[in-house]
Amino acid sequence: MDISTEIWFKTARSGGKGGQNVNKVETMVEGYWDISMSDLVSEQQKILIKEKLANKINADGYLFVKSQTERSQLGNKQEVIRKINAFVEKALIVPKKRKPTKPGKAAKEKRINTKKKTGELKESRKKVQR
Repeated sequence: MDISTEIWFKTARSGGKGGQNVNKVETMVEGYWDISMSDLVSEQQKILIKEKLANKINADGYLFVKSQTERSQLGNKQEVIRKINAFVEKALIVPKKRKPTKPGKAAKEKRINTKKKTGELKESRKKVQR
Protein backbone atom coordinates (compact mmCIF):
# COMPACT_ATOMS: atom_id res chain seq x y z
CA MET A 1 0.00 0.00 0.00
CA ASP A 2 1.44 3.38 -1.00
CA ILE A 3 0.07 6.30 0.99
CA SER A 4 2.47 8.90 -0.43
CA THR A 5 -0.44 10.76 -2.07
CA GLU A 6 -1.96 11.55 1.35
CA ILE A 7 1.23 12.68 3.08
CA TRP A 8 1.95 16.37 3.39
CA PHE A 9 5.47 17.61 3.90
CA LYS A 10 7.19 20.41 5.78
CA THR A 11 10.86 21.31 5.42
CA ALA A 12 13.38 22.86 7.80
CA ARG A 13 17.10 23.32 8.10
CA SER A 14 18.80 20.20 9.37
CA GLY A 15 22.03 19.45 11.12
CA GLY A 16 24.48 16.80 10.11
CA LYS A 17 26.45 16.38 6.88
CA GLY A 18 26.56 19.04 4.20
CA GLY A 19 29.15 21.55 5.34
CA GLN A 20 28.17 25.20 4.80
CA ASN A 21 25.22 23.99 2.74
CA VAL A 22 23.50 22.94 6.00
CA ASN A 23 23.16 26.55 7.12
CA LYS A 24 21.29 27.79 4.06
CA VAL A 25 19.28 24.89 2.55
CA GLU A 26 16.19 23.29 4.08
CA THR A 27 16.97 19.61 3.67
CA MET A 28 15.18 18.11 6.69
CA VAL A 29 11.73 16.82 5.76
CA GLU A 30 8.85 16.18 8.15
CA GLY A 31 5.99 14.05 6.89
CA TYR A 32 2.45 14.14 8.28
CA TRP A 33 -0.33 11.67 7.48
CA ASP A 34 -3.86 12.28 8.75
CA ILE A 35 -5.06 8.79 9.57
CA SER A 36 -8.69 9.69 10.27
CA MET A 37 -9.14 11.47 6.90
CA SER A 38 -7.49 8.74 4.83
CA ASP A 39 -9.45 7.11 2.00
CA LEU A 40 -6.89 4.32 1.50
CA VAL A 41 -7.61 2.38 4.71
CA SER A 42 -10.83 1.06 6.26
CA GLU A 43 -12.19 2.11 9.64
CA GLN A 44 -10.97 -1.10 11.29
CA GLN A 45 -7.49 -0.56 9.85
CA LYS A 46 -7.49 3.04 11.13
CA ILE A 47 -8.25 1.81 14.65
CA LEU A 48 -5.49 -0.81 14.40
CA ILE A 49 -2.98 1.78 13.15
CA LYS A 50 -3.90 4.23 15.92
CA GLU A 51 -3.43 1.53 18.57
CA LYS A 52 -0.10 0.20 17.30
CA LEU A 53 1.47 3.54 16.34
CA ALA A 54 0.19 5.60 19.29
CA ASN A 55 3.68 6.82 20.21
CA LYS A 56 4.26 8.18 16.68
CA ILE A 57 0.93 10.03 16.42
CA ASN A 58 0.89 13.63 17.60
CA ALA A 59 -1.90 15.45 19.51
CA ASP A 60 -3.63 16.49 16.26
CA GLY A 61 -3.96 12.84 15.16
CA TYR A 62 -1.27 12.92 12.49
CA LEU A 63 1.30 10.16 12.04
CA PHE A 64 4.55 12.15 12.19
CA VAL A 65 7.90 11.07 10.73
CA LYS A 66 10.98 13.13 9.98
CA SER A 67 14.23 12.49 8.17
CA GLN A 68 17.47 14.44 8.00
CA THR A 69 19.90 11.68 7.13
CA GLU A 70 20.23 12.48 3.41
CA ARG A 71 22.01 15.54 2.03
CA SER A 72 19.18 16.47 -0.32
CA GLN A 73 15.56 17.37 0.33
CA LEU A 74 14.39 14.86 -2.27
CA GLY A 75 16.33 12.05 -0.61
CA ASN A 76 14.83 12.91 2.79
CA LYS A 77 11.34 13.10 1.27
CA GLN A 78 11.71 9.61 -0.18
CA GLU A 79 13.01 8.38 3.18
CA VAL A 80 9.95 9.81 4.97
CA ILE A 81 7.61 8.12 2.47
CA ARG A 82 9.47 4.82 2.92
CA LYS A 83 9.32 5.06 6.73
CA ILE A 84 5.59 5.89 6.86
CA ASN A 85 4.73 3.09 4.42
CA ALA A 86 6.82 0.66 6.49
CA PHE A 87 5.14 1.72 9.75
CA VAL A 88 1.66 1.31 8.25
CA GLU A 89 2.47 -2.08 6.68
CA LYS A 90 3.84 -3.35 9.99
CA ALA A 91 0.86 -2.00 11.97
CA LEU A 92 -1.65 -3.74 9.69
CA ILE A 93 -0.16 -7.21 10.26
CA VAL A 94 -2.44 -9.16 12.59
CA PRO A 95 -0.60 -11.95 14.42
CA LYS A 96 -2.08 -15.45 14.34
CA LYS A 97 -3.74 -16.67 17.52
CA ARG A 98 -1.81 -19.43 19.28
CA LYS A 99 -3.64 -22.71 19.62
CA PRO A 100 -2.77 -24.28 22.97
CA THR A 101 -1.80 -27.94 22.57
CA LYS A 102 -1.37 -30.84 24.96
CA PRO A 103 1.71 -33.06 25.01
CA GLY A 104 1.43 -36.21 22.89
CA LYS A 105 1.62 -39.82 24.07
CA ALA A 106 5.28 -40.23 23.05
CA ALA A 107 6.29 -37.04 24.90
CA LYS A 108 4.55 -38.25 28.09
CA GLU A 109 6.30 -41.64 27.89
CA LYS A 110 9.67 -40.00 27.28
CA ARG A 111 9.19 -37.75 30.32
CA ILE A 112 8.26 -40.71 32.55
CA ASN A 113 11.22 -42.79 31.28
CA THR A 114 13.60 -39.89 31.98
CA LYS A 115 12.21 -39.57 35.50
CA LYS A 116 12.65 -43.32 36.10
CA LYS A 117 16.28 -43.20 34.88
CA THR A 118 17.02 -40.23 37.13
CA GLY A 119 15.44 -42.05 40.09
CA GLU A 120 17.48 -45.17 39.42
CA LEU A 121 20.67 -43.09 39.18
CA LYS A 122 19.96 -41.44 42.52
CA GLU A 123 19.06 -44.81 44.06
CA SER A 124 22.43 -46.23 42.97
CA ARG A 125 24.24 -43.41 44.79
CA LYS A 126 22.83 -44.42 48.21
CA LYS A 127 24.86 -46.42 50.71
CA VAL A 128 24.31 -50.14 50.60
CA GLN A 129 22.23 -51.39 53.56
CA ARG A 130 23.14 -54.70 55.29
